[in-house]
Amino acid sequence: MSQRILYWFRNDLRLHDNEGFLRATQKADEVLPVYILDPRHFEPSALGFRKTSSFRARFILEAVADLRKSLREKGGDLLVRIGEPERVLAELAQTYDITELHLSKEVAQEENDVESSLSKRLKTLNVDMVFTWMSTLYHVRDLPFGFNRLPDIFTDFRKQVEKNVRVRPTVAAPDSLTLPPDFKTDELPTLANLGFTEEEIQQPDPRGALPFTGGEQPGLDRLRAYVWEGDHLATYKETRNGMLGADYSSKLSAWLALGCLSPRHIYEEVKRYETERTANSSTYWLIFELLWRDYFHFVMLRWGTRLFKASGLRLDKDKRWRHDEALFEKWKTGHTGVPLIDANMRELAATGFMSNRGRQNVASFLAKDLGIDWTWGAAWFESQLVDYDVCSNWGNWNYVAGVGNDPREDRYFNPYTQAQKYDADGAYAKHWLPELAQVPAELVHKVWQLSPEQQQQYGVTLGVEYPRPIVGGDKWIKE
Repeated sequence: MSQRILYWFRNDLRLHDNEGFLRATQKADEVLPVYILDPRHFEPSALGFRKTSSFRARFILEAVADLRKSLREKGGDLLVRIGEPERVLAELAQTYDITELHLSKEVAQEENDVESSLSKRLKTLNVDMVFTWMSTLYHVRDLPFGFNRLPDIFTDFRKQVEKNVRVRPTVAAPDSLTLPPDFKTDELPTLANLGFTEEEIQQPDPRGALPFTGGEQPGLDRLRAYVWEGDHLATYKETRNGMLGADYSSKLSAWLALGCLSPRHIYEEVKRYETERTANSSTYWLIFELLWRDYFHFVMLRWGTRLFKASGLRLDKDKRWRHDEALFEKWKTGHTGVPLIDANMRELAATGFMSNRGRQNVASFLAKDLGIDWTWGAAWFESQLVDYDVCSNWGNWNYVAGVGNDPREDRYFNPYTQAQKYDADGAYAKHWLPELAQVPAELVHKVWQLSPEQQQQYGVTLGVEYPRPIVGGDKWIKE
């Protein structure tokens, strides 16, 4: 009897540099590719909003459609199901007389729980699970230390890895695929199939930085456009803290998060760029950011559920966080009365994206200025972000909230100082807060200081068109 392998695509929705899928095709006579939409990922959270918003759900569906198209071009196909993966996969294994299930290795708790439940079901069917590690730039087995001895500080991690480890080369996509003759697929699910109502389905705001389209091909197109066509890599370090426009940063994170792009492929493209065009601190800095991404994956592997608790990696149980729902709602919707914060939060709500600089500022404001439980903010990001990555999201929130991997105590982002540095002309604030369009650049980030006469002059009434600050803003301004 021929060997049949069931391949479960998870956060590896690509054919290039997909080592797990390539191995499955090399080992088996027939490979059945499957992707499963877990309804638990789209249910309301304890805080009352969906765990996955329509922005990210649409991006996922687009990525799945793109993967199916690529598989079909090679003689394969993609079975797409809605259901709990541990149940669906066990049923498929039995239906198609599967000998092995191949899948990528994930590190977060929910994913691990599914793997454990699935393993028990497959054991009764005598089906083995074969894992492949491929979510990071550096392979976990190549680290110069065991993951349980991961350095507590990123810089120490980076120095050891850069000195002692090489990035493994990418692998090719399979040339052709063979399906069982009884393999049948259905129409791809829609947002409505995932439970979204018409009122919930948001259309991307045309003011957004980039129209994010899910899939391997759109990801490769963005990489080519940013690196080669736009030549933006050469100045990445100087522009990466921008907040307005398409090309101040690479914006590859959304495709990385779903595995539509391989970090090793990005690395190889950077190295090719350095050889063919230029090598400088900016080209290195993109690799530096991939290293941060790796670090948070390994932090999750080491510390697990501690990243999801308010006490964080530092187990700071003495800190008392506020649980003020009204204040949290004002932060969520961008009605804090602080233009830099509000502009970023409104961009997130309207597009599913926010710059890295913006994320640091709004997270610091929630945790440090409002004192609200940072896990609420992390959960809101999980819901809204097109580029949500469980490790990077929760690791970064730990970091900014002061309960994670940060060698500097009490790191704080002063929103006024940050605004003067990264939006001095007020262009970003006015882009997302049109009610402040007439306010001069030198006043827009301290709009709460406007006199009644100035408010009338600039067409904005505090407390009406734009809210008064929910915390005293003058404390940030150093004259």
